Order: sequence, then C-alpha cells, then structure tokens
Amino acid sequence: MKKMLFVVNPRSGREQIRTRLLEILDRFSKAGYEVQVHVTQCPKDATRVVEQFGSEKDLVVCSGGDGTLNEVISGLMELEEPSLLGYIPAGSTNDYASSLQIPKSMMDAAENVLAGEAYPIDIGRFCQDRYFVYIAAFGIFTEISYQTPQDKKNLLGHQAYVLEGVKSLAALKAYPMLVEWDDQVLEEEFVFGMVTNTISVGGFKGLVTQSVALNDGQFEVLLIRKPRTPLDLSNIVSYMFLKEEPNDYVYKFKADRLKITSKAPVDWVLDGEFGGSRTEVVIENLRERMKILRTRADELRDVLPGGLWQKRKTETT
Repeated sequence: MKKMLFVVNPRSGREQIRTRLLEILDRFSKAGYEVQVHVTQCPKDATRVVEQFGSEKDLVVCSGGDGTLNEVISGLMELEEPSLLGYIPAGSTNDYASSLQIPKSMMDAAENVLAGEAYPIDIGRFCQDRYFVYIAAFGIFTEISYQTPQDKKNLLGHQAYVLEGVKSLAALKAYPMLVEWDDQVLEEEFVFGMVTNTISVGGFKGLVTQSVALNDGQFEVLLIRKPRTPLDLSNIVSYMFLKEEPNDYVYKFKADRLKITSKAPVDWVLDGEFGGSRTEVVIENLRERMKILRTRADELRDVLPGGLWQKRKTETT
C-alpha cells in the first residue's frame, strides 16, 4: 500500500477543510493510500513533521495557505530526496496555487493530487537557512501579510491586504540599500522590494509579468525607490495595480541570485510570513529542486469552478 503524509492547517482561510476533511480522506483511502494525518499545532510544526516522517512516504500532501505550503516545502528541502508534493489550497489568497492552476475547489484539488502530473518547480533559498516558494519581500505592504488579523483575512481575502496597505501609505519608510546581481549594481532608497516566482501576489496578477516560468531558474525582481511627492506615490500605485505606464521609480528585472545589503536591519517576509530582520541578504534560485502535482497539461482547459472533479466523477461512473 502506498503511504501518504497529509499535513493540515485547520485555521487557514475560511476553515473549509474542517467540513471536507473526512470526504478527502475517504477519497485518498479509496485510491490505495495509507494516510498519516497531522493537524498543525503551532508555527513551524509542519516543517518539523515533514522532516520527521516525509522520507518514509511516497507522497506528502498539505492543505493550508501559502504559509503552510512554505513550511512543508522547507521540511522537504531538509530531506536527502524530497518526496513528491501535493497541495490542497485553503488560504486567503493562494497565490502559488493560482500560478500552478491548481483547482480552487477542495475536492477538485484532492482529485488533482491523485490524477495530476508531477511538475518541477524552482525553490528560493534565503540566506542559506530559509526557503521560500514564491516571494521574498520587504517594505510597505509586506508587513501587512503577517500583521493582518486572521479573521480579517478570512473575511476579505486579498482585499484585506489592500485595505491595510492603504492605511500605511502616509507613513512610508525608505531603506538605503545596495542591490547586486549578475554584473549589475543598484544603490537607492527603497520603500518596497520583492523577489518572486509567481504570476499572482496578494491576489493581484498585474504586479509581475505574465511570462513567468516557475522552473526557468530565474526570479522576477521588482524594486520601488522612495517617491518624492504625493504625485510620485500616486503614479507608483497606479503602475502597480492599474497597469499604467512604467515610471522612473520602479525597477524590474530577472535574476537567479541577488545580494542585498542595508545599513540598518530590514524586516523580510517569506511567502506571507515573517522571515526575520537582516542587514545582508543573499537570495538564490534552486532550479527545479522539487516536484509538485498540478493539473495535467491536457486538462487545463477543464479547470473551471466545480468542473474538473465533477467531469472526472461523471466519466468514471
């Protein structure tokens, strides 16, 4: 019998997993899996249990938000040979699941775990001791992701991030930084920066280019220098969220490795969770380091709300 470790964060998103858990477990059991379930109890608990039991399993599956996915992947990265990963998104925004085109319906996503294709993905390494799946960021908007109360995230989803961000616009904090990549050097005062491997950030798909590949060994980097006037700030927000013409305050480029140095400690966020305060950061792309199950390429056209699982269910009955 095949063995599965199923890591569940019952507090993610609108806590839908509480009502679907038995149905999902029944489906996995019928597919021939012996399932070990672990309900997370505290931060980093998912990482710990994956490190402890992941190497014994044919498949590791997690249900939760981007933070839970980060913890599970961080645990898998500590194994000599990471297990195949399945994901049932249950968070407020589920940015990475959107990039992978994993179904939003929990039962569709569970079926995707059983019938999907193994897809290689890049993993970000942060300062040699941390990992991220889709974003490492600093500055305005980033602290929102770990300071916004969970009940507000559950109620509003990605709109919560925007509402909290607007409240903090009047108190922009700039960070003098030296950014180095390839043979390039950039020295400015930045109010925001993100290193990403995703097409969606905070529920918005306009912040990065649509040509993103999740396994090309390259990050998409966006840096915003300090605006001088309210009009500059307005233009920056318009560029980020309304897709207006680029301006002189926004830098965009690709890189597989960056070094960022600051005079004072800067708070970083990794996949929506606090990643520590640092004066020197080295970020590296570990190309195709892991495989995750996603919808098969020949079935992507069928991924509609409630459509994929029902389609398969009809075909098999």
